[in-house]
Amino acid sequence: MLLIEYFKSKIFIRTIITILVSVVIGVFLLKFLLGYITHHDQKIKVPDLAKMSLNDTKRTLENLDLKFKIIDSTSFNPNFPPKSVISQDPEAGDFVKENRKIYLTLNPSGYRKVAIPNVLNKTKRQVETHLKSVGFRIGEYYYIPDLGRDVVRKMKFKGKEVKPGDMIPKNSEIDLVMGDGKAGGN
Repeated sequence: MLLIEYFKSKIFIRTIITILVSVVIGVFLLKFLLGYITHHDQKIKVPDLAKMSLNDTKRTLENLDLKFKIIDSTSFNPNFPPKSVISQDPEAGDFVKENRKIYLTLNPSGYRKVAIPNVLNKTKRQVETHLKSVGFRIGEYYYIPDLGRDVVRKMKFKGKEVKPGDMIPKNSEIDLVMGDGKAGGN
């Protein structure tokens, strides 16, 4: 009986009301403080940085109170200027808060260098397939007096002879020097 009378008493009702008011005030205060501390209403639109040079990107992001971090340089893309932005995270048009880091992927200054495979003394068809699979392009064909018709005897890059294992930029043109099938030039 005493417990039921306590639940009906003014002290219990005042205590419950005080607790409820305190919780409501606490929730609103916490919501306001969190919004203020986390800059809830602040929005900065991320600019499109594609094809921008690194210096222009730095200037643009500093003006917006944003930071950046270079996370990668991918394979060279000839559609983008060297050392320019290929992709970014967050994407252009997204909204962020100040001092947010924008992660950038840059275009290298050129194609990476690749070792020339050993394709000497193989047929034209084998050599073309192998060189293209590695990432080279086939340039001019030159013939020299040699018994092996369409057998590759030398390779040239920019007019100079190259050997297997030499490092040249990927996507380079390699000229092939092959036999004409006539022994001794007859």
